[in-house]
Formats: sequence, C-alpha cells, structure tokens
Amino acid sequence: MPIWSLTSQQLQLRYVWKISRNASSTKTNLLLKVEGHGHAGLGEAAPNVRYGETPELLAEQFAGLQANGLAAVASLPELDALLSAHPVAHALSFGLEAALVQWLAARAGQPVWQWLGVPRPAARVATAFSLPIMAPGEVSAFLREQNATRFELLKIKVNQAEGLDLLQEVGRVLPNHALLVDGNETWPDADSVLRFLEQAAALPGLNLRFLEQPLPAALAADYRYLRQRSAVPLLADESVTDTADFADIARQFHGVNVKLMKAGGFRRGIELLRSTRAHGLVPMLGCMVETTVGIAGALHISALADVHDLDGFLIVKDEPFGLVGEEGGNLTLLD
Repeated sequence: MPIWSLTSQQLQLRYVWKISRNASSTKTNLLLKVEGHGHAGLGEAAPNVRYGETPELLAEQFAGLQANGLAAVASLPELDALLSAHPVAHALSFGLEAALVQWLAARAGQPVWQWLGVPRPAARVATAFSLPIMAPGEVSAFLREQNATRFELLKIKVNQAEGLDLLQEVGRVLPNHALLVDGNETWPDADSVLRFLEQAAALPGLNLRFLEQPLPAALAADYRYLRQRSAVPLLADESVTDTADFADIARQFHGVNVKLMKAGGFRRGIELLRSTRAHGLVPMLGCMVETTVGIAGALHISALADVHDLDGFLIVKDEPFGLVGEEGGNLTLLD
C-alpha cells in the first residue's frame, strides 16, 4: 500500500499581496505526498479564504481521510469513493488527486499530461504577471523592480475606490501594455462597472484586454446585463465553481479563468476548460499563490487554455522546489 503524508509549508512572499478583500505577506500551503513502489507523487493545496478554506481545516480533513482508509487508496476510483463518502475542501481534493496522478504517471513511465490524455504542453508557456493593489506612487518602482515589461500581459488587481488611479499610473509608466484588470468582486452592480469602464477608456495609454470578475458571483442578472454592454471582454473566476452551469456562464461572460485549486482536481479542471471552449468562451488557466508544485501541475494541462495566469510562484520568496523556470515571461517545466 502507498504511504500518504501531509506537511505544512509556510511561504514568505516577496511583497505584500493585496487584493480587494484581503492582504498578506505570508501564505501557508499544504504539501501532499504519496509514495511506494519506488516512486513518489507530490501535490499542493493552497487554501482559498473566499470559500472558507484554511490550512487548519484542510489538515483536519486530511486526518479524517487517514482515519477512514486513505492508506488503502492507490487509484483514482478509490480516491473518488473516499472523497464521495468524506468530502473535503476543493484545494485539498486537488492536492490529493495531483499527488496520486503524478505517482501513477511515474509508475507508468509517462509524463503527467500524457497519462491524463491531454495534448503536450508547449515548451514555453507565456504567463501573465500580477500587480497587487498598491498606492499609485509605488507603481513605477514596483514595475521596475519586478522587470514587469518582460510579461506580455499584466494583471492588475484593483478595488473600487482606487482602481482608476492605479490604472492611470500603470498607463503612464507602461503606455499601451496589454492589461487584464481583476476586480475580485469589488463593484456592487453592473452600472458602477460600466461607469468605471467609461472612465478607464478616457485614460491615456491604457490597453484593457480583459476585465475579470468585477461583481460578486451571486449577481448573475447584473452580469447578463453587463455582458451585452461591456466594451471589454469579461472573464469569470469566482462565478465558476465545480458545478458551473456553462449555458448560463456563457450569457454572463466572454471567458473563464479555471483554477485547479477551485476545480478540485485535474479531471474536473480539464472538463471545465473543455466546456469553456465548447461554449465559445475564452479558456484561461489561472492559479493561487502557489509553489512550483502546483504550477507544474497546471502546466501539464496548459495546452487546453488560450490565456495563462500562472505566476503564483513568482510571488513566493525563495521558492523551495524549483520545478518550473521562468525566462522572458515564459514558463518551462523543469521536472
């Protein structure tokens, strides 16, 4: 039987990571490991506070799985049966499945992407790079220190109060650079988003490519109204869970940011990306603040997405695993 283990990984961040609902300088993720038959598989769980996930909750759930037969799990059907009987947070579910898939692929002598039956990832995958919310006066130094111009697409985290000022400064420092604005549900209604877009369009040097999740996910009617009127393509994030109704999502958005931590596993993430494309929407593959364990997993299915936002490990100070390299804004699997 395989041996399962979980360890806590406290990550120091290179700078304060601030979005519309919280800010932090550290992140605690969990590392899942399964080993046996001369091979080992690693998975990562990055708890998402938006969905009530904490490191303590995930560790408690892992202990519950151990008490209910995790040690006997050596296949995906066995893992599915255990998680069906004892549901856990999506981030933990992904970490478990990722570790198991990597272990099974290693035993089969195959790369993860091949074992999963998805197309080979590109040798170099361009990623967006994210700017946290910050004072406009800090933007120029931050962009310079991070050498942000090497990334073709910059993702700007904003809140309702200071978003325009932040964008104005980005447009001044990097005129016409492609931007993805991420509201993380900061605006209260569709009309306030339309006012923001109208004001942003008047800012010099601003090149808005996408607007991600500006409203709370619960405001589906507002999103349907906004989609018909927005001059900037709308991307769903928090609105798409593992039980998403894509027929309705297609009436609200132009694209979907799929995150494996939210999907709960490789297989569901693959299904979400394929459903996104099948409904004529732009498939995007995103991440949380993660180490290269989680990012490497995402890269294995990256050929299914058109846009990639996999910079979570670049936020981590002294990233401990080194499974992914970055050069010129492009990511490479090193394992």
